[in-house]
Amino acid sequence: MQEQSGQEEKLGEDWAAAELRGDTVTLGRILADDFVAVGPRGFMLSKEQWLSRHDSGNLTYKAFEWDEVTVRVHGDAAVMIGRETASAVYEDGEVRHEIQDQFRVTLVFVEEQGRWLLLGLHLSLIAGPPQDVRYRARTRRKNGHEANRRGNYGPRC
Repeated sequence: MQEQSGQEEKLGEDWAAAELRGDTVTLGRILADDFVAVGPRGFMLSKEQWLSRHDSGNLTYKAFEWDEVTVRVHGDAAVMIGRETASAVYEDGEVRHEIQDQFRVTLVFVEEQGRWLLLGLHLSLIAGPPQDVRYRARTRRKNGHEANRRGNYGPRC
């Protein structure tokens, strides 16, 4: 395994710039034919489905930042993990969804015939660290809840 930057890191920058512009020509070249994306709620999209979000005009980015990037290369594969900060609108029929979120993104690239292709992508919403258990216990006691024998909290009866 090698820690990398430079050429491999540019792959992620090119992907992010194409996403921001909705540039399906560039994305079409970057994505492998058997590309699969896993969205932040667990849904999966193929290359065609991923590109159609832009082609249809359903997804429009106002801002798309890509930072906190680390890259590890394993032979002809590279794993890139970074943070995406997105401001966008997704509209499909009567559904309109404003996106103002940060995601931890894992990109998996493979090198085929001298070209790096994006094989997979996984988005996870950055929700912050879980609260300290002791803090939650103090807060529950203050709010009229006490632990039962099993340590579960509920209202005082």
